[in-house]
Amino acid sequence: MTDTHNRPRTSVPGAGPASGHPRRRTVVAATAASAALLPLAGGLPSAYAAGSPAFLHGVASGDPLPDGVLLWTRVTPSSDAVPGSGKGAPVKVTWQVAEDEGFENVVAQGTVTTDPATDHTVKADVRGLRPATAYWFRFGAGEVRSPAGRTRTTPADDEDAANLRVGVVSCSHYEAGYFASYRHLAARDDLHAVLHLGDYIYEYGHEEYPLEDDAIRTVQPEHETLTLADYRVRHAHHKLDPDLAAMHAAHPVIAMWDDHEVANDTWSGGAGNHTPGEEGEWADRVRAAKQAYFEWMPVRPSTQGTTYRRLKFGRLADLHLLDLRSFRDQQASFGDGDVIDDPDRTITGRKQLDWLKAGLSGSTARWRMVGTSVMISPIAFGAVPAHLLGPLAELLGIPQEGLALNVDQWDGYTDDRRELLTHLRDQGIGNTVFLTGDIHMAFANEVPVKAATYPEDAPVATEFVVTSVTSDNLDDILNVAPDTVSSVAEAAVKATNRHVKWLDMDSHGYGVLDIDAERAHMDYYVLSAKEEQDATAEVRRSYRTLSGSQRLEEADAPLRG
Repeated sequence: MTDTHNRPRTSVPGAGPASGHPRRRTVVAATAASAALLPLAGGLPSAYAAGSPAFLHGVASGDPLPDGVLLWTRVTPSSDAVPGSGKGAPVKVTWQVAEDEGFENVVAQGTVTTDPATDHTVKADVRGLRPATAYWFRFGAGEVRSPAGRTRTTPADDEDAANLRVGVVSCSHYEAGYFASYRHLAARDDLHAVLHLGDYIYEYGHEEYPLEDDAIRTVQPEHETLTLADYRVRHAHHKLDPDLAAMHAAHPVIAMWDDHEVANDTWSGGAGNHTPGEEGEWADRVRAAKQAYFEWMPVRPSTQGTTYRRLKFGRLADLHLLDLRSFRDQQASFGDGDVIDDPDRTITGRKQLDWLKAGLSGSTARWRMVGTSVMISPIAFGAVPAHLLGPLAELLGIPQEGLALNVDQWDGYTDDRRELLTHLRDQGIGNTVFLTGDIHMAFANEVPVKAATYPEDAPVATEFVVTSVTSDNLDDILNVAPDTVSSVAEAAVKATNRHVKWLDMDSHGYGVLDIDAERAHMDYYVLSAKEEQDATAEVRRSYRTLSGSQRLEEADAPLRG
């Protein structure tokens, strides 16, 4: 067994990245400004000057294109116009995009009017910019200006980009710790974007999940989010976090949702954490959660109400972002093989699965990245020999791929997974990399069509799973020291699932993915302690897949800027 923990690590001292790049001045300014604006209980930040408009929630950009980017902010026009209040007059907000930090060379500008109907959030879908270019942006209301942010457009569709480097994050439960991962990503100047794979917020009330009396800090509102006002306040409170604000000011964020943006274990007709009647109608809750999400996130929806869409990075890579909550059938019961393998059940919905298959087939990029909020690689119990697994599954009524660990993942919807992975194999589609969050653990997986015939049948893709920013994982839940119980559990998972090349059940952190013509390389960063605001970060493992291989290998060293 390979030791997954006791090996030299590459340290990242203080707030700086592995490459040692300094913070940008604007990022520092945004962080300092946001730190001064932390909220009082339920009210406006104490730094608010009554009577003047204010940009209390920072600035952000997202969904970059070769000729444009989506800009975001929220303006507070008056002291009564707190998020979720429905109060405040309409206000005109100007925006500017410049080629320089001092805004001496403004290349685009405009005006947007916002009001309580959108919670005084502002979006500007800017076009006419140059490909693969860094820009500065800011907003204004009257004589007041927002902090400045920095963003970047993508390469032209026909450009052979040298590389693409993105931060990758998931699962940021506010009460479970501090967002140091965001601070470390904000400090880097070698990233083209940050990919957020979902669970950007959590819907639970104060100390409801799974913290009991162990919350590190208190989220607003303190009750569970059920209404439009609740979700607006929750998003607003996250945006006041200085590390989150710094990340948004430093890089365009490409975001997709998972379940906690609405409620735990969301499916098309309900959720595990929703009680009809006691917590209102499900359709009303979903509508409220999605409205607040699109108001408060720098997301350009391809179809209103969903986050599946596609972005291109020249000829180097395509990024296919999925929505695995809006169209799925209800999760099966644990071990119910007849339901799990039912070909009429879906996690994607027919339209989205066809869209994904067509996009993968039609792609002319070197690499095909798929943002999937839940793990696609099969993870099953039981060290059963491959030639016995199928017959036993039929006899015992368990899923054909073995007894699934987590039926909320693709493991609970095996027919959709079979169709997608068979499509990759039969169409000869190579260089597909799944990027995954949700599970609060880090994995490096080869993705087989059938786990039972791996490795005799070659994998058709690879998968990099990033751990949580703060949300509890194995050692947190069991209240044990890291690398104790997990070392036994990790060995058991790897023994049963040979396509899992590495996993870490205890750490919190983020990933940095770099793609060039020859390989896709992931550095897995871990935090020293999620409970500490000034937590350091270090590289625990680095894995890569070489172009054309669909195989993983451990990299000799982490990336350098």
